[in-house]
Amino acid sequence: MSGPAKRSILAGLRWTSLRLRLLVVFALVALTAAVSASGIAYWLNREAVLTRTQDTALGDFRRQMQTRAASLPLEPTVDDLRGAAEQMASGGPGYHVLLIGTHDGKPVVGSSDIDAFTKQDVPVSLQRQVDKKQPLTSGNTYEYHLFWQRTSIGGTPYLVAGTKIIGGGPAGYMLKSLDQERQDLNSLAWSLGIATALALVGSALLAQAAATTVLRPVQRLGDAARKLGEGKLDTRLVVSGTDELADLSRTFNRTASSLEKKVADMSAREESSRRFVADMSHELRTPLTAITAVAEVLEDEADSLDPMIAPAVHLVVSETRRLNDLVENLMEVTRFDAGTARLVLDTVDVADQVTACIDARAWLDAVDLDAERGMMVRLDPRRLDVILANLIGNALKHGGSPVRVSVRTDDDELVVEVRDHGPGIPQDVLPHVFDRFYKASASRPRSEGSGLGLSIAMENAHIHGGGITASNSPDGDGAVFVLRLPRDAERLTGVPDSGDPDRHGEGDAT
Repeated sequence: MSGPAKRSILAGLRWTSLRLRLLVVFALVALTAAVSASGIAYWLNREAVLTRTQDTALGDFRRQMQTRAASLPLEPTVDDLRGAAEQMASGGPGYHVLLIGTHDGKPVVGSSDIDAFTKQDVPVSLQRQVDKKQPLTSGNTYEYHLFWQRTSIGGTPYLVAGTKIIGGGPAGYMLKSLDQERQDLNSLAWSLGIATALALVGSALLAQAAATTVLRPVQRLGDAARKLGEGKLDTRLVVSGTDELADLSRTFNRTASSLEKKVADMSAREESSRRFVADMSHELRTPLTAITAVAEVLEDEADSLDPMIAPAVHLVVSETRRLNDLVENLMEVTRFDAGTARLVLDTVDVADQVTACIDARAWLDAVDLDAERGMMVRLDPRRLDVILANLIGNALKHGGSPVRVSVRTDDDELVVEVRDHGPGIPQDVLPHVFDRFYKASASRPRSEGSGLGLSIAMENAHIHGGGITASNSPDGDGAVFVLRLPRDAERLTGVPDSGDPDRHGEGDAT
């Protein structure tokens, strides 16, 4: 049996499974019923067998005592007693006889088989009862009675009985072996045990059949639910019958249909929204290009303009650049949402990339870089630049100088740590720093950033197969952002098609 098949069987019989519980319950019920029935049957048969054997032997012994022992002289000899005992034993249903009398004032004993039955084999308590004269009353007209008990001699069960002849006759004892009855009862016990085992096996097979009948629809329902959870919203169950499981299957199908319709509607609305943002961003690009060009001309001429107009010109230029960055960021977010963002991989020196990012934005004086040359990685240089620009820019804008950037490798990972010396990130803000359009302070809703920078950085890290974490420094001095990327993104993500070559702005911080 293959490994997956074994695991499937073990999974189907785990302790918490309904199948195993059904098997156990059926087995326990069958075992209880079989054991109870077998026990009662054994007890009834045992009593019937022993009572029949006992009554037959005692009745015959009583008659033999009344006929043969009662005819003996008052003072019989040993030969008289032995002869009578042998005659009684030969005429009885397989028992030995012991007769005890008195001759010349001395006790004499006669046995049908001296090797098989002697006075020592008779329990003392039984001898006392036999020799004890019973008081005569209206309910008791005999001085002596027949007494018996079951005993074991040498591991073999026996029936021992005794009585005494009224009027001074001898006392007689009988020894009847019950070994044959024991063997018959043992055979009966084995038969009942085998019947119990067969009943247990039968109950297990019946439980398996019942469990299969009940659980197969449940298993199909579970498989369908898993497929539905995996996104296969067209999953449906074949419904047959009118029982509760069929009703459950119909309910599942109705639920799945409703869920599929709602998801389709939500997907359509989301796609419409995404297309609207993309179209809007593209449509804004053309007028923004013209406005940006005019703004740059106005900025160049700002010093020669009326002092009353110059501040307005600077505001227009600043807001134009901010709007341009926002449009670029929205287009980038739209590409991520649509799944069209692709990596353009290249093997680069990380130290050179970080230095170029810092130098291009004139941050050299505000950033302390700790990166050794020669750490070669394969990734998308443009997207790495976007990530670094957003992380370092966020640290400079909301943290405190100096911002320290350290680069190292950890096995197959590239680790870039950006640490500032500001007040840190409030604990209630930490879970949301990478959310889109999230700004830590509600009192400053209008800032230079759009709230998309860190979210775009995270998306660029994810597309490489990495991630970014944000935390506060253990010593309470500033925030720490840690970027982790695979040293070879091609090995983890494959070689994707060359995607969007357009660069977007350096982004902003939340």
